[in-house]
Amino acid sequence: MRLPEPLAIIDVATEDGAVIRVRRHGNPRGPRLIVSHGNGFAIDGYVAFWGRFLGDFEIVAFDARNHGRNEAADPPHHDYAHMARDLDQVRDAAEAEFGRKPTAGLFHSMSAQAAMLAALDIGWRFDALVLLDPPNNPAEGHPARAAMVKYLDMLVAWAATRRDRFADPAELARDYAATRAGRNWAEGSHRQVAEAVLRPIGDGGWELRCPRALEASMYAQGITLDLWPPASAFAGPVKLIAGDPERERPDATALSNRALAREGGYDYLAVPGTGHLLQLEAPAACADAVRAFLEEVGFK
Repeated sequence: MRLPEPLAIIDVATEDGAVIRVRRHGNPRGPRLIVSHGNGFAIDGYVAFWGRFLGDFEIVAFDARNHGRNEAADPPHHDYAHMARDLDQVRDAAEAEFGRKPTAGLFHSMSAQAAMLAALDIGWRFDALVLLDPPNNPAEGHPARAAMVKYLDMLVAWAATRRDRFADPAELARDYAATRAGRNWAEGSHRQVAEAVLRPIGDGGWELRCPRALEASMYAQGITLDLWPPASAFAGPVKLIAGDPERERPDATALSNRALAREGGYDYLAVPGTGHLLQLEAPAACADAVRAFLEEVGFK
């Protein structure tokens, strides 16, 4: 699916001076979906997922600070607390610029955790939330913790030393396709993600938009985030859509989300055969699950 041209672009200045570039897509007459992405990625790379809502919904898409289309922000503020407040300010800015209407949030991984923090610490600001495989880490002694800590530690080490310069986005697309996590992405997604996370540099090459050290820092923060709330802690409907805990060699996040759903009483669905990057692996199945939930809670 090709990336559509935005209907409008607004720049949202956050409380500490970081600027978040927000794009409006889709049907301006439809209810609003606000969408964002996981650590080290960018929302344009997820178009195979959110593009399936363009006909019926207004899409407000944004990248986290120091990701995607945003200019570099202050590195000391590259943390979950600021990202939660950024998300809340984006919601307010969309309402101020485009008008008040029913609004749901569709957030993956890092942005799902930021949305959880915003809802718990700032207040419930959406009519519905969809959390796609948040990498929540349970407390010491929990059966799912060891696998999550090992997984996050692995990502910290990988991100800190990953290749960060490329001659062309096609090189990064090939790298994605060669990984266990990326080999099952939908056709075209490798190139779309690569183009979304890279910026051209003066020598004719390309570099990662999110610096390696900042990407690594978010994985490290996830180990001590202490985010394991019950569904009852949220003042509105929440759906947890996760990777498959029953597939061969399931991702640690799939096991963690199954445990969170069981213990926290969440409305939960595991997308068969997928891992942590489920929207890239099975965009149609993820979109169908979102639509079913929104219909069930009367979002329109």
